[in-house]
Amino acid sequence: MTALVQVDVDKTLRSGRREFRLRARFEAHSKRVVIYGASGAGKSQLLKAMAGLMRPDSGRIVLAGRTLFDSAARIDLPAQQRQVGYLFQDYALFPHLNVRQNIAFGLQRGLWNPSAKADNETLRYWLQAFELDAVAHQTPDQLSGGQRQRVALARALVAEPSALLLDEPFAALDPSLRVRMRAELDALQRRLDIPMLLITHDPDDAATFGGQVLTMADGAIAGEGV
Repeated sequence: MTALVQVDVDKTLRSGRREFRLRARFEAHSKRVVIYGASGAGKSQLLKAMAGLMRPDSGRIVLAGRTLFDSAARIDLPAQQRQVGYLFQDYALFPHLNVRQNIAFGLQRGLWNPSAKADNETLRYWLQAFELDAVAHQTPDQLSGGQRQRVALARALVAEPSALLLDEPFAALDPSLRVRMRAELDALQRRLDIPMLLITHDPDDAATFGGQVLTMADGAIAGEGV
């Protein structure tokens, strides 16, 4: 059985005199993969490499049957062509754009911001799916933590990605909201039935999403389980 996710990457990162080496290697057959580890383990860098936001020095990345990166074959698909939805840890919403525009940005191909009154069938679907119709005209600073997360998820999903990458999606939420949003994301992944790779330092996330849980430490996959 061919693995849904195949990652074997090597990247040396330098900042001043500091050096960090990412040397992550794993395969996953589950549609749910949780990468668990402490802050500084290299989890976010791994996710950026998969999303095309950071280029490894060498290696190979295959996701859902598509080769996204292969240094030997000189394949390095741009982020826009990787067909992955990416949820940043801080959600990375545009503060000057309203909810409607932030979500519509996921469909953008040019440099111009979407219209404040952007409207199409796909946009309406995700506004309704995440119960954001009533706040579609509001900017991120007027939203709750849960609403901001929903906007970021809608933006990641509006382009119908073949996989979803999530960087510490619940870290910014208070405990009670965290429990509810875990349940919502769990239900969403079951409904969409696409591969989801989630990184976290919270063992409760690993317990909730199950699938294949891998522990990361010092830039490498240290083993399975928490």
